[in-house]
Amino acid sequence: MALGRGMNMQQREEMLKVVVVGGGTGLSVLLRGLKEEAVHITAVVTVADDGGSSGRLREEMDMLPPGDIRNVLTALADAEPLMKQLMQYRFNTGTGLAGHNLGNLLLAAMNDITGDFVTAVKALSRVLAVRGDVLPSSTQSILLKAELEDGTIVSGESQIPLAGKKIKRVFLDPVDARPLIEALDAIKEADAIILGPGSLYTSILPNLLVNGVFETILESTAPKVYICNVMTQPGETDNFTAYDHVKALYDHVGVEFLDTIVVNTEQVPEDYLAKYAEKGAYPVLCDMDKLKELGVTIVAEPMITYGELYLRHDAKRVSQEIVAILRQIISQQERK
Repeated sequence: MALGRGMNMQQREEMLKVVVVGGGTGLSVLLRGLKEEAVHITAVVTVADDGGSSGRLREEMDMLPPGDIRNVLTALADAEPLMKQLMQYRFNTGTGLAGHNLGNLLLAAMNDITGDFVTAVKALSRVLAVRGDVLPSSTQSILLKAELEDGTIVSGESQIPLAGKKIKRVFLDPVDARPLIEALDAIKEADAIILGPGSLYTSILPNLLVNGVFETILESTAPKVYICNVMTQPGETDNFTAYDHVKALYDHVGVEFLDTIVVNTEQVPEDYLAKYAEKGAYPVLCDMDKLKELGVTIVAEPMITYGELYLRHDAKRVSQEIVAILRQIISQQERK
């Protein structure tokens, strides 16, 4: 792990072991900040993607979809900027190549060479000098399905947001999907467990629904933190408040399990509001009174950074805040 270079054995052992669960762009943004902190990161990543380049490779090469894994590897990489650009490069032309992402193809090649997807991820992690460990939550092909409020069943992670109807629940096919034992072991050994940010129904929940993953999280005494999204997601969390996000998590797993929720309170500028409104996305309301009903610690602060087209969580600020919170919680637990 790059952050550990130059550290003695005691310093390495004192590093917090943080497991981050999710997938997609939101998780990658957080990891770019978290990798600069004195923590050992294990990212447990969804493998339910069935769209785009990932979906094509999944179908044509009978492998786990690489897209979310690729994003996380790139976020945690200690490689040169050009190498990161190569990992994210998407071909626009070429018969059979158009639409494919180079990082996905590298993972597909490693999968062929090693004969195993997890080994392929570890091999590419070494090439990219990844700071931490990246693990798929399951070792088998998973199809994510959603039951909508009108009873309709939608199959496929990429199709669920397109249905345009409120989601009642999501579930996996097969329902008893095999977990990666290394992922369960990492959760057992974690000093802290972080969920999100990321798509609630298509990035976070698919991990929790893998057989044994949530049960292992629940058994852990480590603090459990949920980072709520800044904006709603069309077709997934339309009109959702911060409370609604947490309630959906609880409804799916059947138990209240979070210790802390991190939610943004910064007002989004009008020009960004207009851009997001065109796509049907709006700021997630921090409904403090409802959140207090959940009995969790609430960290409600401004935590946005602005890009040319999009806004994101301020990775550095959120990471520093989370590490400070975790150290405080763990210190309190040790004094008891």
